[in-house]
Amino acid sequence: MKRKDIIKILRAPLLLLYNIYALVLFLVLMVPIFICSLLATTFGRIRGGNLVYKACTVWADIWCFLIFIHHKNIYKQPLKKGKSYIFIANHISYLDAVIILKMFRVPVRPLGKVELTKIPLFGFIYKYVIVTVDRSSVTNRFKSVQLLKSILKKGISVVVFPEGTFNTTNKPLLDFYDGAFRIAIETGTPIKPVLLLDTFKRMHYNSVFSLTRGKSRSIFLEEVDVNGLTLQDVSALKEKVYQLMEAALIEYRAPWITEDVNS
Repeated sequence: MKRKDIIKILRAPLLLLYNIYALVLFLVLMVPIFICSLLATTFGRIRGGNLVYKACTVWADIWCFLIFIHHKNIYKQPLKKGKSYIFIANHISYLDAVIILKMFRVPVRPLGKVELTKIPLFGFIYKYVIVTVDRSSVTNRFKSVQLLKSILKKGISVVVFPEGTFNTTNKPLLDFYDGAFRIAIETGTPIKPVLLLDTFKRMHYNSVFSLTRGKSRSIFLEEVDVNGLTLQDVSALKEKVYQLMEAALIEYRAPWITEDVNS
């Protein structure tokens, strides 16, 4: 039997053991974060949420270190200290939620699905560091948007996945929803596009048991100013950000893009 065949045979059980190891660590490390979160909630939704987010970044640092995932931020343009942004990110993996904690070292509020708050233990922590989006009715969507606006007014940046779900195609991006771009114009908050390049390879969207060790990179692109724009400019702003991100994903050869798109 050739060496390549032996490696292939051994790879599957080793990968399964690695994923079980990572899952057990995930759960064990989540317990002290849950306890910290219980204490932090006594400080209110904003300050308490910031404390929970800080605790979660410590959790992400420890977990990623122990499962051999090494993250690096690459800045095409540095962030301005003390400035709020609407970060627009592509969505390609379950691991995106963890890598966000490695990307942003000051409190932010990602936009996330309300359904995840139902997960035991994790759901309690999740609802304090995430702005939940409930698309079940117009009223619930309106409440989510109003909460998002109030957080921006308090100087806290937000992270939005404008594709709305995983990109399961071979194209750089799915079509974007209008919401984040409308809010950016209404609040005068600049948009900062950011790319998640390697989470697709670290954990495929088809399975939570596809985790692999290795590098993780995030690319922070140039900010897009919204000063002077009106709601009539939502579509043009959305298209501008889309094209910036699409071009950069092709430039960095995002692994889910087919050769014909790259050429």
